Parts: sequence; structure tokens; C-alpha cells
Amino acid sequence: MKLTFYGGVKEVTGANYLLESGDTKILIDCGLHQSGSFCEEHNWDPFKYNPNGIAAVFPTHAHIDHTGRLPKLVKEGFVGKVYSTPPTKDFANLLLLDSEHILLQEAEKKNKPPLYGVREIEELMANWEAVPYHQEISVGPFKVTFYNAGHILGSSIILVEAEGRRIAFSGDLGNSPAPIIGPYEKLENLDVDYCVVESTYGNRLHKKIPEGIVEDVIEETVKAGGALMIPAFAMERTQKLLFEMNELVENGRVPRVPIFLDSPLAIKLTDVYKKHRNYFDEATMHLLSKDRALFEFPGLKKTLTTQESKGINEVPTPKVIIAGSGMSQGGRILHHEKRYLPDPKSTILFVGYQAKNSLGRRIQEGNEKVKIHGEEIPVKCRRVSIEGYSAHADQNQLLEWLKPMRFGLKKVFAMQGEEEASDALVKKIIDDLAVSAEIPEENKAYEL
Repeated sequence: MKLTFYGGVKEVTGANYLLESGDTKILIDCGLHQSGSFCEEHNWDPFKYNPNGIAAVFPTHAHIDHTGRLPKLVKEGFVGKVYSTPPTKDFANLLLLDSEHILLQEAEKKNKPPLYGVREIEELMANWEAVPYHQEISVGPFKVTFYNAGHILGSSIILVEAEGRRIAFSGDLGNSPAPIIGPYEKLENLDVDYCVVESTYGNRLHKKIPEGIVEDVIEETVKAGGALMIPAFAMERTQKLLFEMNELVENGRVPRVPIFLDSPLAIKLTDVYKKHRNYFDEATMHLLSKDRALFEFPGLKKTLTTQESKGINEVPTPKVIIAGSGMSQGGRILHHEKRYLPDPKSTILFVGYQAKNSLGRRIQEGNEKVKIHGEEIPVKCRRVSIEGYSAHADQNQLLEWLKPMRFGLKKVFAMQGEEEASDALVKKIIDDLAVSAEIPEENKAYEL
């Protein structure tokens, strides 16, 4: 069995791993490279393998940095099957359709042809099969099984077996246990030989979320008479926030002010959550027995249309605005940031990872001015970051996930992290677990 890394090396995004056994080739993930822009220029590069020769693709979850080049794979000749959990399939369809028009704008800016179109997404979805956790899938000599990664609804750890060896792909592991979806699964008693593990937070520990911090930030911003802007990823982070705000509002713990969910995509994705309630954890299912509308509460207004979004400007402060994108790299949040970043009464609350060179990272790091839509915007509002909201496992959680496999592991490959994060995790794996580990080389084939 041979493994080659075609993305995700020393970077958080662009996951793309090729496994070969005999004449059969499969991919784990086929993600978009993202950093300073929604779509980096090298996404237009041809694949370094023949898409027509790929028998199947197994996305670990629906995020665009794990699925965003799948339609491009179709465009360049892929005719095989895609397998994932049911929520991943439904989420990916929405996320890819949403990304298509953004990518078209990126292509025009870069004077490139479209990366893909709606037709390729439709072809992709026609050959996409939904499979639940723990059900084995056979593709040639490969046997593949999904386990709960605890990252977003339906996210998977993927275990692949061929030629008498087992390799586990962590995908993005959750900050466990996560609200709504519960803890990640540990692969105990499975004799895993190799592991590809994410390392986004490989050099960090999550700070414990201070009790009631969201409640406090809302109250303080309302008292100041400002707007609370929350750039949030449409997938997972928004639903987690709505879940928490539902409890705060319905129990009278925050003042009643307008709360806007200004993201058509987040609104549609929240409906997918409602469709796949059987993937909720026990605690959430228990809550559902008392509150049938976990993502609905008094004061919440969902703004689907552009006109409705513009109407938020007419609503006087104080108010709360949740909008994409999560790193302020595009989307409706930019319009609100232009309006309220210069306002000392307002607050911007970061509840997710801000990648290097992203607008969100620049604001978070304290830049006094940032450029939005070509304009210099002064940043005078309050800035608050809640690290513990991350949907990624931290260093300790990654080590805890690896620990049950340590006696059988021949090698761990640290992926999907900036170099310093991957490097720190590699050192900890070697020192604490006595397991061989490394950051692999991109485009290099490893014999397993």
C-alpha cells in the first residue's frame, strides 16, 4: 500500500491524500487551498494524479478545505463514487453550491477560467453515496469504515484496511465533547498501523471558556449601545452559537435585543441539522424532548435576501449580528465590519480559528486599520476572542485520541496545521507516546 500527500502539508487547508493498492486508487479528502484569500491560485493547478484513475473518494467531512476541489476532480475526468455520512453529503451539496459563485468571482479577479460549475456539482452529487458510521465499504482491495470525529455533524475518522494493514485518517478531530454532536470516537482494539492526524492546534491547549462569556459580551455591548458582530462559519460554529443563545434568551439571561442570523448558507445548513437529528448526542436529544426548536428563539431574525440583510442597517443599536465568513474573507460580515469596526461602542467577537493572512487574523492581532472592499477602515471597536469555541481538538486531545493506538502504530504523519503546530505535535508524539512521527513531504509517496 502506498500513501501520497497532495495537500495539507504544513498548512491547515487543502487536505488531499492518495492511497494505492495494486491498480486501485482512492482519495481521502479533496479540499480547497485557502489562506489569504478564499481560493489560492494553485487550486487551478492540474492534479498530480489522473482523476480518471481514482476509484472512489472518501471526504472526512463537508468543510470546503476538505471537499472544495471535488467538482474540479469531476471536471478533469473523475467518474468514480464518493462515500460519506448522510449529513456530510447534504452539507457538502450546499457548501459547494455556495462556493461556486465565490470561486467564479475569484477566477475573474485572477483572470482564470472557472474552477468548476454547477454542472460538475450535480454530476458529483449523483455519484455520492451516503453511508452511516461503522458500516464497512469495499472498493477493490480497500475496506473503509467511518467513525465519529466529533468535529461537525457527520464528520468522520476514516479507517482504511488493505494488504493486512490499517491506516486511520483523523480528518478534523473535535474539541471533545462537543455540544450537539458529542465526543470523538477512539479507535481502541483495532491494531492501527499508520495514522494521519490533524495538527491545527498541535502546539496549543484550549483555554477553558470562561463561564458565561457570551452572556457577558452581549450584556456589555448592549449596555454600551453598540453592535456585536460575530464572524462565524456557517457550518457548526453558527449552530453552536444559536444553541447557546437559545438557552440564554429563553431563560432571560440576556437583554432582549434583535439577533440577526445574516447568512443564507447558515440558515440552510441549520435546516440540515434539523433533518439529521439522529446524529445528535444523547444530551441534545433529551433537550429536544422539551424544546422542539433548539435553533429558534424570541428576537432571532433570519435574513435570507440581500434586501433583508441591508435592512439590518436600519435597525438601531444595540443588536447582535452573526454572519459569514468566519475569517472575514468574504460574505455579509464585511458590510457590518465596515460600518461598526470604527465604533468604540461596538464589539467584534471571534469564536473560530483565524488563519494567517486572513482579514480576521489582522483584526484579531490588533491592526489599527484594515482594508475592506478597497477602503481603509479604522478599527476602534472592542475585540474579544474565545479560543475554547474551536471545533478542533487541542494538543492534549490529539494525544489522548492517539494514545489507545500507540502500541501498534509504526508511524504517525502530522498534517493540516501550520508548520510550527505540526512540528510541536510531532515532538510530543515522539516524547509522550514513544511513537515514530513526522511531517511528511508534499507529493512524496510513502510505502506502508
